[in-house]
Amino acid sequence: MSLFSKLFGVSEKSELEPVSYKGFEIFPNPMPEGGKYRLLARIEKIIDGDRKTHTVIRADVFESRDQAESFSIAKAKLVIDEQGGRLFGSENR
Repeated sequence: MSLFSKLFGVSEKSELEPVSYKGFEIFPNPMPEGGKYRLLARIEKIIDGDRKTHTVIRADVFESRDQAESFSIAKAKLVIDEQGGRLFGSENR
């Protein structure tokens, strides 16, 4: 079990295929919570041969998993648009 799974109580097997966006990969994986789903996505990018990861988790909860997945992808795209290379500590990548 990965550290991500231990921290957020999410099974990696439940993850969707990644969504490619501006050179980043977005892995939507809403977190079940009280019969609803919390917005959660992981953003990854390979930089200089190293896989960098940033987790987006918000207080937003949704009735359905599909709705939470859709909003998780949208929020991750917004984070990429706003922060770009700064997301992993590098301005020009």
